[in-house]
Amino acid sequence: MKIATISLYMVIMLDVMGQGLVIPVLTTLLLDPSQTLLDSNTPTGTRELYFGITMGVFFLSWFLGAAYISKLSDFIGRKQGLLICLGGAFLGYVLTVLALYLSSFVLLLVARIITGFTAGNQPIAQAAFVDESTSPEQKTRLMGYVIVAISVGLLIGPLLGGLLTNQALLGNLASVQAPFYAASVLVFINIVLVVIFYHNVKFERRPIKIKITDVFLTLWHAAKRPVVLRLALVFFCSQLSLNTFFVFLDNFLYSRFQFDTTQNSIILIVFGIGMAASGAFLVGPLDRRFPKKSIIYATLFVMGLGLLIVMFNPAGGLSYVAILPYVVAFGINYPLMLSLFSASVDEKEQGWVMGVTVALYTLGGGIISFLGGQMMAISIYLPYSVALAAVVIAMILIFTLWRGERFRALDPR
Repeated sequence: MKIATISLYMVIMLDVMGQGLVIPVLTTLLLDPSQTLLDSNTPTGTRELYFGITMGVFFLSWFLGAAYISKLSDFIGRKQGLLICLGGAFLGYVLTVLALYLSSFVLLLVARIITGFTAGNQPIAQAAFVDESTSPEQKTRLMGYVIVAISVGLLIGPLLGGLLTNQALLGNLASVQAPFYAASVLVFINIVLVVIFYHNVKFERRPIKIKITDVFLTLWHAAKRPVVLRLALVFFCSQLSLNTFFVFLDNFLYSRFQFDTTQNSIILIVFGIGMAASGAFLVGPLDRRFPKKSIIYATLFVMGLGLLIVMFNPAGGLSYVAILPYVVAFGINYPLMLSLFSASVDEKEQGWVMGVTVALYTLGGGIISFLGGQMMAISIYLPYSVALAAVVIAMILIFTLWRGERFRALDPR
């Protein structure tokens, strides 16, 4: 594999790594009364609310930034768009370290806003893979490797978070700031790799046509495309479910089984292994044997079943196995959905349509983060009930909307 291609996968890996690194640490910092980021007398309900706000501003900023940066890459080139995003990630990590040293919740929110606004590198990298693809089969394979990159990011993030904050292993070298120092170094390395080795493919610089209203028009334009809209409705529900499952998994396990930072980091490592295995070994063989619609419908069913298993799992130790049905099913579902989105538009709109997928993901993440904190304060099971309802709605939408010649043309089988 070329270094340029590796640098693109590293972009995706680091993007996801940030979430896997931040969530276990934030869970401990915001929910554990022994930590100093919040006053020790802060009520549990307020802590849950602050956790939701912290995650919500990140996803809302990501939604706003993705609408501009992913589309901007269609005009200035994928390379330039990637460097904007990586630069924002680097600055965000630096400010996070400063916020933790100063015990400033406000500065932490600022860091999450900057990191979120420049987190639009995943759709740009996905569009770059589409640029490089010479056949539908190669496109599907490259999108399958996207899940592998995502999964590796999920492995590295919690691994750094769990290892570098564990004083039993590292003694005085361990701290809540250490994982963010390590992340800053990795992002800097990625910047160097992109600058030196990656070059734009199938690109001609065009006059920039981006307006302030693009943040709203991204989804509005999707709504005017019947096929894209049908895909988007299902994708939004599946992503809403995934966001709820992922964002509040550590919170759920902390509240129910008193998982600490290390245990929550390990659960996300298992999460990443499950997604890596499904993306690397299951997507291709299943796609060659079955229609994408059938696979996506089946994976949604398994995701719903997986949610029930996690919700009613009786023992903390079983959580490491209980999450796998959901994780493996989503690892198959996601790249196949991306392939359908890609097939729904021509080459000139690949950046836009991948931006639509991220807008849907981040919009759902923002909504559930802001509301989920309040729901967790009411019942730790309430957000997961919403995630289950989203899966059921997605299955109903597939059954009722994914019909017609224009839709069948996306996957002739």
